[in-house]
Amino acid sequence: MAVKVHPDDVKTGLVLPGGGARGAFQVGVMKAIAELMPVGCINPFPIISGTSAGAINSVVLASKARRYRVAIAELEHVWANFHCEHVFRSDSLTMLKSSLHWLTAIVLGGYIVGTPRSLLDNSPLRELLSRNIRFPRIRSSIEEGHLHAVAVTAAGYGTARSTTFFEAGPGNLEWTRTRRVGIRHTLNLDHLMASIAVPMIFPPVNINGEYFGDGAMRQATPLSPAIHLGADRILLIGIRNETADPAIDPTSPQEFPSFANIAGYMLDTLFMDGMYSDLERMTRINQLLDSIPAAKRSGAMAKVRPIDTMVILPSKDLRVLAHKHRKAMPRSVRALLRGIRGRSPSEDRLLSFLLFERAYTRELIDLGYMDAMRVKDQLLDFVAGKPVPRLFAPKWVKRDLSRYGHGTAAELLSRRDTAL
Repeated sequence: MAVKVHPDDVKTGLVLPGGGARGAFQVGVMKAIAELMPVGCINPFPIISGTSAGAINSVVLASKARRYRVAIAELEHVWANFHCEHVFRSDSLTMLKSSLHWLTAIVLGGYIVGTPRSLLDNSPLRELLSRNIRFPRIRSSIEEGHLHAVAVTAAGYGTARSTTFFEAGPGNLEWTRTRRVGIRHTLNLDHLMASIAVPMIFPPVNINGEYFGDGAMRQATPLSPAIHLGADRILLIGIRNETADPAIDPTSPQEFPSFANIAGYMLDTLFMDGMYSDLERMTRINQLLDSIPAAKRSGAMAKVRPIDTMVILPSKDLRVLAHKHRKAMPRSVRALLRGIRGRSPSEDRLLSFLLFERAYTRELIDLGYMDAMRVKDQLLDFVAGKPVPRLFAPKWVKRDLSRYGHGTAAELLSRRDTAL
């Protein structure tokens, strides 16, 4: 018999942002949650929203919502045994052809050989997902009451909009905002491949006549889909240690940024900066609402509800872990990275996203598990729908997000407008 772990009147949302190979950290956190839950429990997250690699984890959970531990065990098995060849073609011949195609296209302006669609061919990942995900089970999970909604976000190149495709019960409506929409749609493999189509690296995917790429590109408000779908509280599993790098010494000569350095920087910004900005925005709204008694809220404010949030982030720098395992990358891929200056430790940011090798992903799973277990009591309360702090996050994140938390409503509004 399936066991529920949360009350019906509290909808806990799970938000899984993208991050390439870093998505293994999310699996480790969810593994810890699975061990803390009763045997036989259903998925403890009625609402699941994912982007890019997080979209894959989200859909697997949704398709096996009736058996949460089974879903996590299968996710762990895949992530813990990853090789780059499971994600993209990494044989020497393919890598050589790709390099020559790009070079020839640049020299000839796209004539004769045509314009390359992407740097890497991720058809192996499509095959892997096709074998392991049963999309019709998502609808069954919703109909059986084990899941309320699941959402996958992609970015439309034609409309320049962030599009969230979701499956949900009959009570959820589509939404339209500036440059972002939510569309009810039966999820399939194309939605996943579109959501993970990192620009330039993986090819875009055509859905209903429009090409889509990685959902993080236009996702300025990554928490929004879960809120639109009715989440009362949100567990956010990030993939970056939020502590900033030390300031640059102006007297020390710096190397010119290489392509790999810039690409890694762009991916880091793509996957995480929108999430952090949205979290900051929501924290300020919560502070404003908490400063006004519920009985005195009127107009549009009366319709807004505070959202409890728990944030779990890696306690270690994933770039350092990636550098330690850099030799696990196939030789052909390492040669390509060396061609764009991939030897320096400054290039480890890009490597940390592309290193789909089990030595690295297993360490990330272990790290996610340990980081979750460090806060297991708070995590259990959060997932079980018990009273929790408005924001639970690592100290450095909470300090940044809570600095506007004092004063009257007018003062908070004034600080918000100044900061924005």
